[in-house]
Amino acid sequence: MVGIGSKLWARVLSVVVEQPVRVAFFGSLLLSLIAVLGAATVGRDAAFYLTIAQDAQVHGPKAAFALFNWPWFSLLLAGTHSVTALPIELSAYLWCSLFAAGTCALLVDCVRQRSVQVAPWACLVVLAMPAFNQFRGEILREFGFWFFCTLTLWLAMRWQARGGWLRAAIIHLAIVAAAAFRLEALLLLPALGLWQLPGLWLRERRLALLQFVALPLLGVVAGVVLVSATGGFSSARVAYYMDLINPSSVLASFDLLREQFANSLINKYSQDEAGRIIFFGILAAMAISFVNICGPFAVPFLRGRNWQAIKRYWHEYRPFAWAAVLYLLVLLLFFIQQQFMNVRYMSFLNLLLVPALAMALQMFAQQFPRLGKALVAICLLVMLSNVVSTGPGKVQYVEAGRWMAANVEPDVPAYFDDGRIGYYAGRGYLLKQLTREVAMSPAYADKFRYFLIEARGNEPWLTSWLAERNLRIVERFANRRGATVLVITQ
Repeated sequence: MVGIGSKLWARVLSVVVEQPVRVAFFGSLLLSLIAVLGAATVGRDAAFYLTIAQDAQVHGPKAAFALFNWPWFSLLLAGTHSVTALPIELSAYLWCSLFAAGTCALLVDCVRQRSVQVAPWACLVVLAMPAFNQFRGEILREFGFWFFCTLTLWLAMRWQARGGWLRAAIIHLAIVAAAAFRLEALLLLPALGLWQLPGLWLRERRLALLQFVALPLLGVVAGVVLVSATGGFSSARVAYYMDLINPSSVLASFDLLREQFANSLINKYSQDEAGRIIFFGILAAMAISFVNICGPFAVPFLRGRNWQAIKRYWHEYRPFAWAAVLYLLVLLLFFIQQQFMNVRYMSFLNLLLVPALAMALQMFAQQFPRLGKALVAICLLVMLSNVVSTGPGKVQYVEAGRWMAANVEPDVPAYFDDGRIGYYAGRGYLLKQLTREVAMSPAYADKFRYFLIEARGNEPWLTSWLAERNLRIVERFANRRGATVLVITQ
């Protein structure tokens, strides 16, 4: 039995070594399938995108833009449903799984092009890194963003080796596709431009530089003509990003943050250092988040020699490196402006550094063979823990929503504590306009016939409110841990 297990393990290793790109693609699909099957409910963002897609399917693309200023992902889902007749939610899971698998395969192939020996380690990184794996069971725009950004970098590396006007043009089309999911993808233009800039001083690289900049220049000219002809261009999404990178806006946000923090300090000397404390505190918070979602792949960097991987990364993966530098700057600006950092936003930085993580992992395994095997085993366990759901899930949202759909007319006004209840009730996911306290206040006494709120049912404030309004609890829906949604009406 032991011999059979050893042979099987050896066969698996040989397949990973010989075909790391295929293993990354199909392994990713398998992990996504496991994660999706274990998902009890869609996320808030997912419910929002699916609702937009449903509206677009019924009322056309204009309905999508009325709900969200950048609905291209939802339009993709609506279009897929129109062509294939697949349910919109299933279409979303399929697209996200395919995008994830494509991202993994492309990242591994990028590493394979530079170093065949490192490719199997890159395969392990993309399949086991929490920065990517923890989102496999979700429906997110990021999957398309990650895929087309990675495709851009993959195409750029092939174009560097082969050249050609068509290949250069396809790079920019991939950037446009990525930007349709998230506008941050446009940072790839300056990143690749910085990568190609040294070619300005080399005669043999000037044609390549011209190939790369020709299409963006034509795009700028076309944009100027369009703006002139139409009298201007307006997009809330574009305006948001322009404000995000506006130096005066950034400085104003930082000054306000510094002043607020300084006013909270007692020591005068600490107040004087408030700006430095905030700035380096933001950098520290971002670094901690980055290391956290690297998971065990951060371990090799505990040994100083393995930082050589960063040096190799800068020289061998310059397009990735410039993209990582500029994206880090975008994250910093976002943090200053919004004062929070979503792990999902940080994940793209981790993906850009996959080649460096893979090289460091290979170095560590060569230096410490036994510890390397143990680290691989830990990585595999982390991989499984990221996609195998053992929690109770938020099934109460699903059950409460389906009860509403079966027992209450769609036009009866109802308040939902979580918009996903409305989604499963067939009413779509609506961005929360009212807090629970406001919705339950006397000012809104006649606005809602039903209240679906998260509570146990025996809280003193709830008992008092029910008595005052002459309301009662008609249904309860709870998950295994007791998280409960109450259905309240007269």
